[in-house]
This record gives sequence, C-alpha cells and structure tokens, in this order.
Amino acid sequence: MTYVDTSGLSAHMFITVLLFLLVIAPLVSLGVLRLFQSRRQSGLLLIGGGIAVYIIFQLIIAFT
Repeated sequence: MTYVDTSGLSAHMFITVLLFLLVIAPLVSLGVLRLFQSRRQSGLLLIGGGIAVYIIFQLIIAFT
C-alpha cells in the first residue's frame, strides 16, 4: 500500500482546493441538473457562476 505525501502542501493551497471542491463542482453539477429539468436560465446562471468562481480560483493560484 502506498501513501500520498502531503507534507509539502501549504495551508493556502489546501484551502483553495477545498474551495474548488465545495463551491465550483456543486455549482456546475446543479447547473447541469437544471438544464436536464428544462430550467435553462437558472442552469446557465449556475454554470456561469461556477465558471466565474473557477476564474477567481485560477487568479488566486497564479498570484500566490
């Protein structure tokens, strides 16, 4: 059995990845669900919100 070495992972990186997992992924998945429910406007808004948070996430990563 192998283990992943997380000793080099900073707290800042951990928090940003946690933000990604708790905010961006649910927004996009809820958006896709709304699209399947034929609620096009709310689905596209949720996906757009997920993309906006992703861009902010990328900016944070680029400047740290």
